[in-house]
Amino acid sequence: MSGGFSGRTILLTGGLGSLGRSQASAFVAAGADLLLLDLPGHERAAEIVAEIAAAGSGTVRLIEQDLSQLEAAQSVVRALADEVAGIDILINNAALIINRPFEQFSIAEYEEQMRVNAGAAFALTQAVAPGMKRKQAGSIVNFCSVTMSGEWDGYVPYVASKGAMLGLTRSLARELGPHGIRVNAISPGAVVSEAEARVFGDRAAEYRAWVLKRQCLARRIEPEDIASAVLFLAGDGARMISGHLLEVDGGW
Repeated sequence: MSGGFSGRTILLTGGLGSLGRSQASAFVAAGADLLLLDLPGHERAAEIVAEIAAAGSGTVRLIEQDLSQLEAAQSVVRALADEVAGIDILINNAALIINRPFEQFSIAEYEEQMRVNAGAAFALTQAVAPGMKRKQAGSIVNFCSVTMSGEWDGYVPYVASKGAMLGLTRSLARELGPHGIRVNAISPGAVVSEAEARVFGDRAAEYRAWVLKRQCLARRIEPEDIASAVLFLAGDGARMISGHLLEVDGGW
């Protein structure tokens, strides 16, 4: 895969989390110049960026930005796109996930998850699309989720936001396709991650057994499995794929 993205600038949101780090390292190993966008104040930010940069020849730059502030995030990305003469690939990986019974969510919490998980993808796509249109080329990968299968309790705002992402993906693929821009989505299954540990830490063994019972493949999905699929959708090997949802869920 080395060199497959040489000369391309990629904007990856949520780049400091488990899934984001794996994707970032894979893109850098493939020669990409990477713009990592994540929340300010991450205690391991410098260490993680250094680890990603060591993975390959591509450059890595961290942009600290809260995606819940949609207009500010859009302005930052528009400025970045102008600075680098166009962003070639946008990966909308960032997400806010909270596990709680439906009745216990406030309206504000619902709105925040919709903003971060789906609204930001809309805002950032608007920011990068002009540069992609000028080049008559571009690739956007959005993140959906296995939770849309309906088998998960306590994630109503999150699942709603991921449903919005699927609609956004398919409608943008149609609208941007005439400009050579592809828009696809990936739907990860139950991935071993920091987010999983945070949500299920006190019932990890029970959760693992529940997951493996539902998958066709009797092993856990790792962040690297998601990264491989993202690189495929983002790259030239998928040049005639658009509006597609790729499920990487172990055969859920």
